[in-house]
Amino acid sequence: MFEKYIFVNGQRLRCGYTTGSCAAAAAGAAAEMLLTGKIVRCAEIITPKGVILDLDTEDPFIGSDHASCKVLKDSGDDPDITNGISVCADVYLSEYGVEISGGEGVGIVTKPGLDRPVGDAAINSVPRKMITDAVMKAVKNSGYTGGLRVVISVPEGKKIAEKTYNPRMGIVGGISIIGTSGIVEPMSTSAIIETVRTEARMRRARGKENLLLTIGNYSENFVGERFPALSDAAVKCSNFIGEAIDAGIELGFRRILIIGHLGKLVKLGAGIMNTHSSCADGRMEILAFCAIAGGADIHTLNKLTACATVDAALDILRDPGALEKTLEVLSDRMELYLKAKVKGNADIGALAFSPKQGVIVKTKSADGIIDKISEEENG
Repeated sequence: MFEKYIFVNGQRLRCGYTTGSCAAAAAGAAAEMLLTGKIVRCAEIITPKGVILDLDTEDPFIGSDHASCKVLKDSGDDPDITNGISVCADVYLSEYGVEISGGEGVGIVTKPGLDRPVGDAAINSVPRKMITDAVMKAVKNSGYTGGLRVVISVPEGKKIAEKTYNPRMGIVGGISIIGTSGIVEPMSTSAIIETVRTEARMRRARGKENLLLTIGNYSENFVGERFPALSDAAVKCSNFIGEAIDAGIELGFRRILIIGHLGKLVKLGAGIMNTHSSCADGRMEILAFCAIAGGADIHTLNKLTACATVDAALDILRDPGALEKTLEVLSDRMELYLKAKVKGNADIGALAFSPKQGVIVKTKSADGIIDKISEEENG
């Protein structure tokens, strides 16, 4: 059993592992069974974070043309709807390469702009690499020279997906196989907010007057690539932008800058300060409003309502030439609500980006605050 704990706000919380890790472990074990003819009771994988997982398999089976098994999802102390579900892998011999597809309970992508193309199984890129690495390990160890076909299924997936945002996001028929680190680190809402306050308080205690907030892994990576000198200055606030701003004001920071993926920060254009999808979405509605103010035609607006992601919406706006004006309106609205939030107690700005397209939106004060943070960090 995987045992890893973290301490959050004085609580000892057990970590779990993602559906991607489950799929990789099940696929690796099934591949080994198929190629060796021996039952595998425990599968070892290495997560993208370098953590070694030894996961027990359930219902191992070796048939005439394929092998299969399942791994039970364990979310640790994180309140995850997928906790306890079975992630199954069936592995078949093929001519060459590794082919990965989804079976029962794995959703199908129906809208553009997600991690996978329309019509593909909702098995994201990182889990696909983990699955490929796991089965290739079995191939190498066995000396097999052909290919393998892997089918990932989640028997409970269709039922569980009805309780998620997957249908709204354009993923139908089941859940997504996801995970960027392979590990689930549990954190309650109050614990996250307290962690943000603690990190901000430590910066203020060192005399810092500028607070840089990032949303998650995407924005941390973006800062590291675009502003490497500021990497150590960032405080990750997750979806809790409003609470992080409140903490910054309370602690006396003179300037606050938020850097995040446009898919999150677009919500600031409607004054939404908690960007988790379970609290509020409205991304397309906000973009549609800004597009109307920017002069977009009705045909473009109708296309926007069918988009699953902001990246896909940007492509639509670019075609009729409405993008620049739409983003100007969005920037003004983001600035309006951010200034209303701080009530004159600090200068505040935001920079929104897309991994595919770079910087998309900057409020008027963003560049100036970036300069001040850079001076402070380099001084």
